[in-house]
Amino acid sequence: MTTIPFLVSRLVSAASSEHHGGRDQRGEEKQNSLHSMVQRVAIIGAGSSGLASIKCCLDEGLEPTCFEQSHDIGGLWRFTEAGRISVYRSVITNTSKEMMCFSDFPFPEDFPNYMHHSRLLEYFRMYAEHFSLLRYIRFKTTVHSVRKRPDFSTTGQWDVVTETDGTVESAIFDAVMVCSGHYAEPHLPLDSFPGIENRFRGQYLHSWEYKDSASFQGKRVLVLGVGNSGGDIAAEISRVAAQVFLSTRSGTWVISRISDHGFPLDMMLTTRFHNCLENFLPLALMRLLRMKKFNTWFDHANYGLIPQKSPNLSLIVNDELPSCILCGAVVVKPNVKEFTESSAVFEDGTVEENIDVVVFATGYTFSFPFLEESVRNICRSKYALYKYIFPPALEKPTLVVLGLIQLSGSIMAGTELQARWATRVFKGLNQLPTASRLMAEVAKKQQHLIKQGLSNKESKIILSYIGYMDEIASCVGVKPNILLLFLKDPKLALEVFFGPCTPCQYRLAGPGKWVGARNTILTQWHRTLKPLRTRVIDDSSNHSSVFHLLTILGLPALLCAGLFICKYSPQLWFPGVRLGAIPICKMGFMKGGL
Repeated sequence: MTTIPFLVSRLVSAASSEHHGGRDQRGEEKQNSLHSMVQRVAIIGAGSSGLASIKCCLDEGLEPTCFEQSHDIGGLWRFTEAGRISVYRSVITNTSKEMMCFSDFPFPEDFPNYMHHSRLLEYFRMYAEHFSLLRYIRFKTTVHSVRKRPDFSTTGQWDVVTETDGTVESAIFDAVMVCSGHYAEPHLPLDSFPGIENRFRGQYLHSWEYKDSASFQGKRVLVLGVGNSGGDIAAEISRVAAQVFLSTRSGTWVISRISDHGFPLDMMLTTRFHNCLENFLPLALMRLLRMKKFNTWFDHANYGLIPQKSPNLSLIVNDELPSCILCGAVVVKPNVKEFTESSAVFEDGTVEENIDVVVFATGYTFSFPFLEESVRNICRSKYALYKYIFPPALEKPTLVVLGLIQLSGSIMAGTELQARWATRVFKGLNQLPTASRLMAEVAKKQQHLIKQGLSNKESKIILSYIGYMDEIASCVGVKPNILLLFLKDPKLALEVFFGPCTPCQYRLAGPGKWVGARNTILTQWHRTLKPLRTRVIDDSSNHSSVFHLLTILGLPALLCAGLFICKYSPQLWFPGVRLGAIPICKMGFMKGGL
């Protein structure tokens, strides 16, 4: 993979080049509007981002054609026994339904808050049927190449070569949306584990090959990697295996899907109010508060899971793993030093004998072999893309890569918003900065990563959900105006600011405004509680639940009022103290985001 320093040097040199077509006397390149010239759009992949891209194209009056290599929609979320990367049989979503829905198509109220992958695929089918998307998808079609046309600098068009049932076709498209995701190829670092190939006599496999625990009955299993997949697989296998060992190089924080009082955790923490607190408090204090919050459920140091190198670097959602460790079904181990014929030697000198199976839960890499080399080289790093979407050096912004993001919230919501922006850029309704400014901004971000020592840890960098969503929403023109909303619709404003930052917030105003957004936001707690209340209970219990919910939502409002008064009128709280003597960032509030 191309390193970030190499990309920085290329981008910096390109940004400082004196030869740019279309510059005026001040050296500024003017962005040529595509207007209605862009019509035909090729979409590669019919997963969640591909479906959203089809719909966004239709919303802007474009003509999408989606190419899907398999026979059905759903992408990674469509379970299959073998043959391609997909979820395993038992996968449950880590994000609740209100936080991951498409922004103008909420989940049915009777769907569970966290869903089995089959329910999510059912939702995709409902979405595709409701907006008549299937007619634009060509199934069992492989994209072989995407190349600039000879007149690309003028037209921005692409030659796309595909193959369907042995028939190769070539077509011209005005724009391309790459929606194949970042789970394209398994990352199997065998070189980092001496002996695994030439000495170890047991079985080893990558987590993408794992489908269920049936074949692990009575075996001693070593799982390498403690990401979401590693934690899930270790916990699931431990139900049938003789013993499971979970090896981690640097540790991780483990959180539950369930917050206080039983509400979905992401709905309680992913709020604009909490985001404001994050921005107020200094980073060092935030780290301490985060550690305290994460250790509330269980002490990660006692369980051998506390991250050693960077407390903010890794976090997984798993409700079972701590219990499996407590019961001894899963034993946490450090990184593996080497393998012998039947054992694993760890970096702390300990040895575990009679290992039958090693599961590499070591993640995935992404690649786009169908792109021409000049474009593919830029797309080897998501941090080489402008706002993780646009290759900055293209003469025309007619190709985007969607879904190469890791957010502290729903990636589905993020990719849909990316698609909304991209299609408006294709249409000429939103303009990008000049190419030189795009490259300068990308280079600046990459240099910042180098200074932080994160240039080789791209896969572990998680972006703030609200921060990134608001950034893209500002580009589209759909970011909620909270102050104006408080003046026009206080009831809605309270829910938008103190309640969960759901995707529907980006349908309240601006391009793509949806008339149902307001009601969807105001009824989100009803849809949250609906699938839980499956047993008839008396009214007093109902009132108690409502009281708890109002208390949870009301406390942030009181805290916010206190913050405001303390910031602008501290004399009311601390008589005799001069204005500004007590900085707001020193107040000890808990972190609100994941």
